[in-house]
Amino acid sequence: MTTLTTSMNYFYEYCPEGVKSKYSLLVFDHQDQPFLPLTDFYHDCKGRISDSSALSYLQTLLPFFTWLDQHSNYQGRRVQWRDPPEAMRVAIEDYLMDEMSCKVKEKDTFCFVRLTQKSPDTVNRFLSSVKSFYKSMIYLGQYTYHNPLIDSQAILNDYRSHSEGVRTNKPRMPLIGGTEDPIPTRRLTDSFFKLINEEWQPQIIDDPYLPYQVYQAGKKAKWSDREMVIARMLFETGARASEIIELTIGDYRARKSFQEVSTFNKGSHGRKVKFLRFSKDTVKHLMHYINSERKQIDPSHVGFDHLPDDAPVFLTNWGTPLTYEAWYYHWNKAMQRSELKINPHKARHWFVTTRMREVYNISKTEAEIQQRKDELIKYMKWKNADTIKVYEHYFDEEKHRQAHDQMLESMEKSEREYNTNRKAKRKQKLQLTLIKSSSELEFDQDLQELLDGLE
Repeated sequence: MTTLTTSMNYFYEYCPEGVKSKYSLLVFDHQDQPFLPLTDFYHDCKGRISDSSALSYLQTLLPFFTWLDQHSNYQGRRVQWRDPPEAMRVAIEDYLMDEMSCKVKEKDTFCFVRLTQKSPDTVNRFLSSVKSFYKSMIYLGQYTYHNPLIDSQAILNDYRSHSEGVRTNKPRMPLIGGTEDPIPTRRLTDSFFKLINEEWQPQIIDDPYLPYQVYQAGKKAKWSDREMVIARMLFETGARASEIIELTIGDYRARKSFQEVSTFNKGSHGRKVKFLRFSKDTVKHLMHYINSERKQIDPSHVGFDHLPDDAPVFLTNWGTPLTYEAWYYHWNKAMQRSELKINPHKARHWFVTTRMREVYNISKTEAEIQQRKDELIKYMKWKNADTIKVYEHYFDEEKHRQAHDQMLESMEKSEREYNTNRKAKRKQKLQLTLIKSSSELEFDQDLQELLDGLE
């Protein structure tokens, strides 16, 4: 097994292929000892959320647990995750302020958390991860208190507002009676730490060479055809990693074009509601993988033409369906070896940014721009069409930069012309004053006598 992080920190290792265990992943503490609370949390999460989200939660919690052991302080001692809610809340508040550069303001029964310019974009994920961790620990019977990340008073007040009416100690009257104020459709979150200025923004990644940096990193890490095909599809399709990893042979056959596959979308509950399109070169790599590398490890040892529709496209080296965790191990290893801080989701942002640039480059009218943006929204299967506005804002700024650069170039050109003309005039004026004596020039006799008289 290969350690993914340095010693003195909490880290995780995958179960080696071929080893039978109820854990596909095991977490270790800063003393390199198995740490079952986080291990159990991860596997409990996998039953409720996607594998990639479960792994993201775990990765967010690892530095927090390391910090608890090394820097936390409550009433003169280190905080343990099993401590009562009041101790955990103090530790989390300190972590938010000291490690995540947040400002925390205490209210009567909860805290407001305000992000600063130095705050990372993982604050919301961190709070969700801790909240989910204690939800799992309570469910598994490993934490005996209530969830430290839940504002129980907010739940009580919400219950009262929904059950008590204007009459003292009486239930609410029906809304049709007109004597009660309508129940608000939205309320404050029940979280103890409430973010008040957090707004998700998609990342703008505008490096045209990013895919090729990743491919090169994969070559250095000796990726197999499988890893390289998945990486190419990530950048060329804009899909989430799980939407590619879990493809079947039938998903490929379902489309008329050999450059397309059908796949599910986040929230579609496995239904194949969208398609992905990739390059002809990637088709060649994909078919080569299926008919060579995959064929060798498939128990049936058959190629594409004889595989059933429900056969997974990507397999582990043991012939079992590839999972996100098994694939991510190879991705993470390559990125670390090449010192690239790139998670798989950045490929999705890169794809959208690149597509938007093409939309603006090839469209001649505003109508064409809008039509192509609508096509992109449908392809990405965005539930909220406003997502694209952030990318639009980026390119609006980009167009301003280009226009501004042209203006600055024009100013520089004018300045050069002005200086050139000014020097020419000065030189011309100096040439007119170079005549110090009439003897230096030849004139006719009358003019020479006049000039001699002037001297």
